[in-house]
Amino acid sequence: MSPVELVVVALAGVGAGFVNAVAGGGTLISFPALTAVGLPVVSANVTSTVALSPGYLGGALAQRESVRRQRDRLKVLAPAGMLGGLAGGALLLLTGDELLERLVPFLILSASALLAGQERIRTSVERRRALRPDAARARPDHGISVGAIVAVFAASIYGGYFGAGLGIIFLAVLGALLPDDLRDVNALKQSMSFVVNLTAAAFFLFSGRVWWLAALVMAVGALAGGHLGGKLAVHLDPRVLRAVVVAIGVAVAIVYLVR
Repeated sequence: MSPVELVVVALAGVGAGFVNAVAGGGTLISFPALTAVGLPVVSANVTSTVALSPGYLGGALAQRESVRRQRDRLKVLAPAGMLGGLAGGALLLLTGDELLERLVPFLILSASALLAGQERIRTSVERRRALRPDAARARPDHGISVGAIVAVFAASIYGGYFGAGLGIIFLAVLGALLPDDLRDVNALKQSMSFVVNLTAAAFFLFSGRVWWLAALVMAVGALAGGHLGGKLAVHLDPRVLRAVVVAIGVAVAIVYLVR
């Protein structure tokens, strides 16, 4: 990769980390940037997953008190997330560049739609909590149904395969199936996103599809961007940033459709 391409990758990492810290949807920046500098689509997806996965740990650590309250649930859901992440990662490697390139615009549009509807999903979860305020206090040790485990497994397959918008999917699924308040649901969402992405990234390490220089440069940029986003989050309107990322996602999807 040329120095200019490495600068593009680094800046994309900063942007992805920043966006993930403030609004979510960083993959909609990192993935197109990697394909723009010449990576095949499967390698770009794999490299993006590896580069951005450490950033999810910061989100989970920032909510460690809520995560601590979710330990019993995590013991049940984490294995389903890991299996789903592995299945999604394996499916990605089996897809091949030609087929994935045809699927990419629809995956990006789906992720953009999820990001655009994030506030509506969050509001729906909050409204549901308000209708049953005592439910969270009356829960059993983990309160996880078979249906919730299956839903998390299915969402994790998507996370291992593409990943953009995974946190929003988890928020919707966990918010619908668990009686917890939104703060605890959000902490569980962050933890599960970290589990799925880290599992997929570990699987990809030995795939031969990671472009290591690009992954390292993007990871450093993402950590810097995440730190900056965490500092500035209280001063920014996430709705505006979310709208910008959605617009970028739609534009990228259109480029993939017409080229």
